[in-house]
Amino acid sequence: MLVYNTLTNKKEELKTIHPNEVRMYSCGPTVYSYAHIGNLRTYVFMDLLRRALSVDGYKLLGVMNITDVGHLTSDADEGEDKMEKAAKAQQKSPLEIAAYYTSIFKQDVAALNISLPEIVPNATDHIPEMIEFVKTLEDMGFAYETDDGIYFDIVAYGKYGVLSKLDLDEQLAGARVEVNDQKRHPADFALWKKAPKEHLQQWESPWGMGYPGWHIECSAMGRKYLGDTFDIHTGGVDHIPVHHENEIAQSTALLGHPAVNYWMHGEFMMVDNGKMSKSLGNTYTVADLKAKGIMPLTFRYFCLNAHYRNKINFTWDAIKASQKAYIRLLEAVSANKNAESDETCKELCEKAYADFMQAVNDDLNVPKALGILWNLLRSGKTSKEIFDTAVKMDAILGLDLANGVVPLEEENDIPQELLEKLALRTQARKEKNWALSDSLRDEINAAGYDIKDSAEGSTLVKR
Repeated sequence: MLVYNTLTNKKEELKTIHPNEVRMYSCGPTVYSYAHIGNLRTYVFMDLLRRALSVDGYKLLGVMNITDVGHLTSDADEGEDKMEKAAKAQQKSPLEIAAYYTSIFKQDVAALNISLPEIVPNATDHIPEMIEFVKTLEDMGFAYETDDGIYFDIVAYGKYGVLSKLDLDEQLAGARVEVNDQKRHPADFALWKKAPKEHLQQWESPWGMGYPGWHIECSAMGRKYLGDTFDIHTGGVDHIPVHHENEIAQSTALLGHPAVNYWMHGEFMMVDNGKMSKSLGNTYTVADLKAKGIMPLTFRYFCLNAHYRNKINFTWDAIKASQKAYIRLLEAVSANKNAESDETCKELCEKAYADFMQAVNDDLNVPKALGILWNLLRSGKTSKEIFDTAVKMDAILGLDLANGVVPLEEENDIPQELLEKLALRTQARKEKNWALSDSLRDEINAAGYDIKDSAEGSTLVKR
């Protein structure tokens, strides 16, 4: 298999450390809110890679973290902890917030036929490993203490910028005034943050009560489960300039050698040709898709039509067109399901599958692979061999081709009791009775419904 390595900016033949085994780390969600479809595109990419490697005969050992502490609102070292902020806003504990949104995330990825990696660890279960990692860096002279935490010293490290190709001199010249004037360089990043007494998540450490920086979590958990050096690290392109750059710096400083051989990144999903982000309020979830009559696997099909390293533009017209195309694909495959065997199709199918795998193994050229499947289905022949080949290809595509057209489940009528609770919640919000409003929301959530608030009012969407 050829893979594009962000570290070298070129395609390279995948050569694994352990024969016939791939060890891979994938950056997982910060579980303070719902994952939007831009986030989920990255996990579709992760899943395609894992499926392709498995079909190629590799045994997989994968890790995907659940970030439930330490991810600040700036994605760097400023602002409030996202978990802490959500907990305060919803009047719940960080543990409750993490449990709820982790559950929803797992439901969403399951709906998209995404198989989670073998190990899915929570950051908060690995605080000792993180503290040990930070203390070792401090003892080695790569970290220093300030009034608000322990920071990584990128000048002492001396190799910062290898992934994002940052020029530190240019960065320093253009740096804005830092909030923390005790930092030795503007790009120095927090390994451990000291916590004020009121902070909801904090642990004992050699530097007093505190909590880990976001970047140290992945390095510590990756090392624990995959070893000092592993094969592949995946994530979104938004992680390149900060999160993954920092991971490389702290791990290389500690180990004396790189921890990862291949860095692979999925591109952004745009919305109406603009940026998608929660701060802009233009994000959509799996629940939003279903509410509009879009099958979750339609979204997966939509993603498969663009290479993972290319941007893709989401519009409602585009996703509706994808649903029509996906249904046509299911129908075309189903037309061969109960067909007679046709020996004359054997050579055609063998060539189609060989071409399909060649495309997949060329840095996951899934759009080309999908086109090869379509060409097979449009060959003018109908046979059991074509159906079997399509299903064989689906081991990578993950489109549930064997089951044919399965329409989106019709939402059952919403129970009157829940409608009454929604009305009571609306009234409670008007009266600013937030305790009652939150209590009613929790009861509605527990019944399997999400509340969608808008200028037009509130509605219930069944999960």
